[in-house]
Amino acid sequence: MACKLIVLAALVAVARAGYLGAPAVYAPGAPIAARAYAAPVAYAAPALRAAPVAAAVPAAVAAEYDPHPQYSYAYDVQDALTGDSKTQHESRDGDVVQGSYSLVEPDGSIRTVDYTADPVNGFNAVVHKEAGAHPAPVVAKVAAPVAYAAPAIAKVAAPVAYAAPAYGKAILG
Repeated sequence: MACKLIVLAALVAVARAGYLGAPAVYAPGAPIAARAYAAPVAYAAPALRAAPVAAAVPAAVAAEYDPHPQYSYAYDVQDALTGDSKTQHESRDGDVVQGSYSLVEPDGSIRTVDYTADPVNGFNAVVHKEAGAHPAPVVAKVAAPVAYAAPAIAKVAAPVAYAAPAYGKAILG
């Protein structure tokens, strides 16, 4: 039991010791003998580190900031094989974004959403729904439930007695 305790204490000590340091790095022109028989690297306990300091943003990154961003994009999908049909377009001019998207609902209607976003009014969307080419599914009305009668159990004649096969000669009489 004492041996297990010593091994456990040794493992905990090694785990808490931290990083042992990287192996020595040799110059590419160092002789092979120097690389093979290097002196062992001494271990020093890790020093306490100061709190991280925020790094300054490089000037190249700061110069890429656009105070008045602008973009515009659009796409349209019309897949006759799967029936997928949707469109979207959006544009931005500074802090104002305007756009619209539409798609075909499962019932065949077309949902169109027009939206705007700006720092004064926030995000606003207006949804329009138009009847599509597919009619809405019709739900069939079911008549009153039919009474269920349990099946009649047929009576079976009594089982036929089974006789074990006779071994030996049969006696006919």
